[in-house]
Amino acid sequence: MERREFLASIGCVAASAPLAKAGARIPAEPAGLQLPMPPPRTTMSLPPEPEEPGRLLLDRAWQFHQGDIPFPAIKGHGWSYANAKAGQAQGAAAVNFDDSDWPLVNLPHDWAVDMPFDRDANPSQGYRQRGYAWYRRAVRLDPADRGKYLELQFGAIATNATIWINGSVAAHNWSGYNSIYIDLTPTARFGDDLNIIAIRVDAEKMEGWWYEGAGLYRHAWLATRPPVHIRTDGVHADPRRGIDGRWTVPVTASLASILKTEAMATLNAVLSDAEGRTVAKGTVEAKVPPLGSAEAKLELAVPSPRLWSVDDPNLYTLRLSLAGPTDAEDQRVLRIGFRTFRFDADKGFFLNDQPFKIKGSCNHQDHAGVGVAMPDALWEWRIRRLKDMGSNAIRCSHNAPPVELLDACDRLGMLVMNENRNFNTSPDYIEQLRWLVRRDRNRPSVIMWSVFNEEPMQGSEAGYEMVRRMASEVKALDPSRPVTAAMNAGLFTPHNVSQAVDVVGFNYQPGLYDRFHAAHPDLPITSSEDTSAFMTRGAFQNNPDHHVFASYDDERSSWGNTHREAWKAVATRPFVAGAFVWTGFDYRGEPTPYEWPSASSFFGIMDLCGFPKTAYWLHRAQWVDDRPLLDLAPHWNWAGREGEPITVMAMTNVERVALFLNARPLGEKVVDRFEMPRWQVPWAPGRLEAVGYRGGRRVAHALVETTGAPVALRLTPDRTVMSGDGEDAQPITVDAVDARGRHVPTAQLPVQFAISGGAIIGLGNGDPNSHEPEKGDNRKLFNGLAQVIVRADSGAGPLRLTAQAEDLRTGQVSIARVATTPRAQVAPTPSVQTLEGWRQSPASSDKPDPMRKPIDSDMNSWLWLGTGQIEAAQGEGNWISLRATFVPRRRVQANGGILRFGGIVGRAEIWLDGRKVAEKLGFVEAPLDVTVPAGSEEHVVTLLVESRPGLIGGLSQPATVGAR
Repeated sequence: MERREFLASIGCVAASAPLAKAGARIPAEPAGLQLPMPPPRTTMSLPPEPEEPGRLLLDRAWQFHQGDIPFPAIKGHGWSYANAKAGQAQGAAAVNFDDSDWPLVNLPHDWAVDMPFDRDANPSQGYRQRGYAWYRRAVRLDPADRGKYLELQFGAIATNATIWINGSVAAHNWSGYNSIYIDLTPTARFGDDLNIIAIRVDAEKMEGWWYEGAGLYRHAWLATRPPVHIRTDGVHADPRRGIDGRWTVPVTASLASILKTEAMATLNAVLSDAEGRTVAKGTVEAKVPPLGSAEAKLELAVPSPRLWSVDDPNLYTLRLSLAGPTDAEDQRVLRIGFRTFRFDADKGFFLNDQPFKIKGSCNHQDHAGVGVAMPDALWEWRIRRLKDMGSNAIRCSHNAPPVELLDACDRLGMLVMNENRNFNTSPDYIEQLRWLVRRDRNRPSVIMWSVFNEEPMQGSEAGYEMVRRMASEVKALDPSRPVTAAMNAGLFTPHNVSQAVDVVGFNYQPGLYDRFHAAHPDLPITSSEDTSAFMTRGAFQNNPDHHVFASYDDERSSWGNTHREAWKAVATRPFVAGAFVWTGFDYRGEPTPYEWPSASSFFGIMDLCGFPKTAYWLHRAQWVDDRPLLDLAPHWNWAGREGEPITVMAMTNVERVALFLNARPLGEKVVDRFEMPRWQVPWAPGRLEAVGYRGGRRVAHALVETTGAPVALRLTPDRTVMSGDGEDAQPITVDAVDARGRHVPTAQLPVQFAISGGAIIGLGNGDPNSHEPEKGDNRKLFNGLAQVIVRADSGAGPLRLTAQAEDLRTGQVSIARVATTPRAQVAPTPSVQTLEGWRQSPASSDKPDPMRKPIDSDMNSWLWLGTGQIEAAQGEGNWISLRATFVPRRRVQANGGILRFGGIVGRAEIWLDGRKVAEKLGFVEAPLDVTVPAGSEEHVVTLLVESRPGLIGGLSQPATVGAR
C-alpha cells in the first residue's frame, strides 16, 4: 500500500452497524497492520435482567462537597435539648443545610482519582490525598408508596460513613467494601415533603495498603416493596447433587412484614433454562408475624441439568414471586448454575468431577482513568482480558467485590475466591462477613470463602480461635463451599489457622508445599497468592534510576518468584489445587520496590490499562492448550544498538521453535514451557521471525520487525457498538503507526482528544511513574500505547472520538450508539429549603401577640411540630401561634425569594420579622406565598391561626423558601 493511500484510510475503525447486524464480520485489516490489542468485537453484551424488578437506581444528581464541614458548637439549653432529639441533626447533616451551590455528581464516584499526585500523600494510596467529603440528595416519594416497605441501598462507600435520613442518623458504616441497607419506611416523607439524605465520608481511614479510592464509588438504589416482602439478600438457592446423582434446587426465602397483624404469603418459584423453557416450579405458603420474619422453603427437582463450567457457563433463571395480602407481588430474579467441585488433598481441584488446575490471578478493583468508580461494562472487559490469557479464576483481593464483577464471572465462566476484608470477630465485622456470604452464596462462580489475607495472628492460638468462629459463621449460611485463609507464615506452629480451614491457602512459600503436604496429607492446599514479579510494560532494559523494569521475567520481589518459577512449583504438584498470581492487573499504590515518583504497582500481568506485558504472553503459552501459540519479545526497534546482543524470548506452547532474522536462521530450540526458549541476537534492523513446530509440522508463526517513524494515530475500540443508555462505557486503545500501518512500540507522544455523542470519563497509559491527570482530554503515549475510556450518551447515533498529535495524521473512530431503554432511575429532585422546627403555642381565646415566643427552657407548653403536621393545641380557645426561624439559602440571600406555604387550614395572618406581610381570610385549606427580601440575616416567621369548631387549624403542607 502506498503511503498516501494508507494515510487516507488509517486511524478510523468504523462502527456504524446497528445492533441487528451485530454478528456481521468486520473488514479484514490491511496486510501488515498490527493491532496491539484484540480487534474490535462487533457485538455487545445485553445487561442482565434486573434481580429485583422495580428497584430504582439512585445514581443521578448527588450534591457533593469535597472537604469536611465542622458541626456547629451547640450552645444554650433549647438548642442542646433540640439537638438530642430525632430529626434534629446539625450542620451539613441538617435537613435544611444550604447545599445550593454544591456541584452535582453521578455515581459511581471516586473523588480521589481526581486529586493531583502529592509527594506528601501515602504511597500505598497512590500518592493521592483522600480526606473527607459530604454527599446530599433530595428524594421525592410518591404518596401512593405510603404503606410499602422502602429501603435505601449503597453498594459501598470508601471508607467510613455516617448516613443521615431526614435529620436522623440512619447508619454508621466501618468498611469501604460492604453494602449498606437502610430501612427508610419509619421516617419516610411523601409528596412535596422531601426526604433528605446526607452522607459524611471519612476516607482518611484506611483498610488496605493499596489504592482504595474515596466516596460513593458503587451504585445506590431505592427498593420499594409490598408490606410483606422478601428480605434483601434473603434468597438461598444453590443447586445440590444428591448422593444418588439427582439434582435439586433447595429454595429458602427470608420474608419480612411491616404490617400490624399476622399475614399469610405464598411464594412461587419457576426455574427456566437458557432457552427460556420451564424446567421446574413450586409453591409454598408461609405465615409472617407483624414486624417479624419467617422462612419459606421449597425444593425443585431438576432432571439432567446442563452443567455450568468455565468453558460452558450455562445459567438457569430462577424467578420468585411473593404474593401477600396486597395486590402487589414482590419479585426476585436469580441466575444460578449447576456444577460440582471439590478440593482433594492428593489430587487438587475437581470441577464437575474432572481434574481442573486453577489458573488464577489476584486483583484489586481500580482501573486507569476511573479509579474505583468502575463502569459496569469495564468489569466484563477485564474478565474477558483474563480469560483470553487462559486464566480461569480470580481472587478478589482483599475485599468483597462488586456484584457487577460477579455477574461477569457467572456469565463468562470464571471461578472466584471471594474474600472478606477485616479479620475481626467483633459484632460489626462478623456481620460484614455474614453479609458477604448471604449476598454471594447463590453464584456458580464462587468456589470458596477466604476469611483473611496474611494476618500476623495466623500462627497463634488466638488466630486459630478467630478463624474457627468465622468459619462457623460462614458454614451456618453456606455449608457447600470451603473456607480458606491466605497464610504467609505460621503453618507449622502448634496452633495455627490451617487447623481451622477446609483449604489451606499459601501466600508464596512454594518451598513449603512438599513439607506441609507430607505433614498434613489430609489437608487440601492451594496457592492463594504467588509470584510478585516486576515488569514495566514495553520496557526491555532495567533502569533503576528511572524506576523501570525489563519485561523478561527476571525481576522479582525478595519474597516472591518469577512467573515461571511460581507456576512450575504449582503445575508440577498435583496436590496443589492451583495458582493465584499477584496480580492480573497493575493497580495504584504499593509501588514496590520504589516510592516517589512511582505511584502504581509493577506486579501486574497487564498494566493499569489492561495492556499486556510479557507476562501475559508467557502465561497464555503456559495456560492455553487447545491451540498452538507463539509470541516474541522484545520489539525490534533498537536503533543505535547495531551489533549489540538483544535477549529474545519466545512464549509458546509448541514443541520446537526456530528463529530467523531477515530470513537468516539463528537456531532452533526445544521448548520447555516452564522456562521458555531464549536467544542472544546481535541487533540489526529488519524482520525477526519465529516458527513453531509440533510433530514435525509447522503450526505457529510470530513476527516482530523494525518500524518506521510514526506518521498517524490509530483508535481501536473494544467493540463497534454501544448501548445508548447513558451508562455504557468501553476502553479505546490509542497507538501510533508508521507509513506501512505497523504499530510503533516506542512512540512517546502527547495526544489530544475530542468527542461527540459521548463523554471521556478517564485516561491512562499504563506508566507506573506517570503523574498526568486521569481526567481531561489529553494523554501521552507510553511505550506506544494510551487508553481513553468513553461513556455513550443516551439515544441512537454515532459516538465519535478523534485523536491528534503534532505532525501526525488524526486518528478517528465512529462507534454506533444503539437506542436502549435506560435503567430506571430515581428522578433528580432539586433540593428545596423546607422550614423545620415549628413551635406551636397553647390555644387562646384572643388573637396572640405575634412577637410572643417560648422561653429557651420551655420544652412542654409550646409543642414541637413536623413539616405539614397539624395537632390540636393545649388549652382552650380557637387561636394558636406557629413560629419558626430560617436563614435563606445563598441565591435567595442575593436576589430575594418566595416563602411558600403549601397548605394552611383556618384563617391566618403571616408575620415576617415582626411585620404583617399577608393574610388568609377563609377557613378552607389553601396555599399562600410571601415575598422574602434579599439579605443574609435570620428571619422569624409567625402564623396566627384561627380555627373554627370541628376544624383544627395549622400548617397542613410543608412551607418552603425558594428563588422567585
